[in-house]
Amino acid sequence: MPIEVERLVAKLEGASVDQIGDYTFWRSTIDNYTVVVSKTLKGLANAGAATALAIDHYHPRAIINQGTSGGHDSTLQLFDIVLGTSAVDLSAFRAPHRDAGAGSNPLNWRPIDLNKEGSASISPPSVARFPGDTALLDAAHSVVKRYTRGKVVDGVIGSSDLWIDELDLIARFHNDFGTSVEEMETAAAAQVAGIFKVPFLGIRIVSDNVTNGTAYNPKTSEACEDYVYDVVKAYIARIRAR
Repeated sequence: MPIEVERLVAKLEGASVDQIGDYTFWRSTIDNYTVVVSKTLKGLANAGAATALAIDHYHPRAIINQGTSGGHDSTLQLFDIVLGTSAVDLSAFRAPHRDAGAGSNPLNWRPIDLNKEGSASISPPSVARFPGDTALLDAAHSVVKRYTRGKVVDGVIGSSDLWIDELDLIARFHNDFGTSVEEMETAAAAQVAGIFKVPFLGIRIVSDNVTNGTAYNPKTSEACEDYVYDVVKAYIARIRAR
């Protein structure tokens, strides 16, 4: 969303703008190192497409997908940040047979692992999981002390084109797949980055948390962008130190 990129773009002096379809990319430098900020738009399809376009056009050394998210862990508060040790796809499921009139029960749906080839009907149930890059995680850990708006934790980012306020379903995802937060982009971007072997990390700030009754605060997006800016600078410094 615009509020998830505007603060980062404002930090780029003299950025050039590339428009590819509806996807916007701002290109500039941080510490004399070329960076690109992408507004992916909302949802898994948009995130995957924008990531593929960015890889094809800019050949990035690494990708960070960042923004706001809803909490799946009741201990997470507004402005807490989750570093995605992995991202999981919460949109791929097979619903077992139920007779007409029997209703629907997503708590019994079986995950489909998008990483596995073959028919979804014969694959053993496992959620599609995409790991975060260790070098990017190290850079993110190195600037944790600079972040004072909340805590920074390692966790699992769940992604789907759903906005889930059903506490039982959230509990199922949290307990079965370890999700810390949910949003609509990271897993798709991670999947595409993995296909092209580009190091990837998801970073998400808690903007609301239905599990503990915390309402949405749009200002969280700015805090996340400030933290991500520090992560990018730390990663650039580590590249130059090699």
